[in-house]
Amino acid sequence: MNKVSVPVNNDICPQTLFVYGTYKEDGQPNFGLFCWFSYCWYDDLGVMCAIGGRKTTQERILANRVFSANLVVEKNLPLADYFGTADGYDADKMDIPVEWEKGAVLDVPVLSSSPLTFELEVDRVITTNEEEGDTVFLCRIRNVLQDADLVNSGLPVQELMQKIGVVSTTGTMDYWSWDGRHLGAWHEPAQKIKPGVQVGKAAQM
Repeated sequence: MNKVSVPVNNDICPQTLFVYGTYKEDGQPNFGLFCWFSYCWYDDLGVMCAIGGRKTTQERILANRVFSANLVVEKNLPLADYFGTADGYDADKMDIPVEWEKGAVLDVPVLSSSPLTFELEVDRVITTNEEEGDTVFLCRIRNVLQDADLVNSGLPVQELMQKIGVVSTTGTMDYWSWDGRHLGAWHEPAQKIKPGVQVGKAAQM
């Protein structure tokens, strides 16, 4: 296959989406949408999360050193997209119906509509751009929560992934289903949660 050099991009590189859950200073839950998420290894499986720019979620992770990472699927995409559209610094961002619960091991809020959640403890913080506030968090997985009907389901991996309905995104700012269906552009599904919501200056993606 012939290859040519192109401008730096990740337009055709699928990225898994997670809603990060933290607590605000007043103890209320805060959720933000992120996709720069992958894995690393300590003495066990770990997680690395990059957050570009200063955001409420980033500040709360730095303050608490723990957070949840909730897998985004088709059934909760509008809610997740809303969390990535509304400005995290707006006082009314969380004034919407959200079902959440407490983590089983760590003091973190967990998004009830997510079929899989990591409870994460920050092990190391790496600042990649101090002026902009770009940060990488290396985390230890302290617990994994999974919907009971997915545990020992006996389904082949392909059927299990279709049942879960995992959503991915690309550098083209679109959402895609596990089987390649287009699910909308960034900030479109959010309109189902709060019609007219505008992209905030500190929107989280």
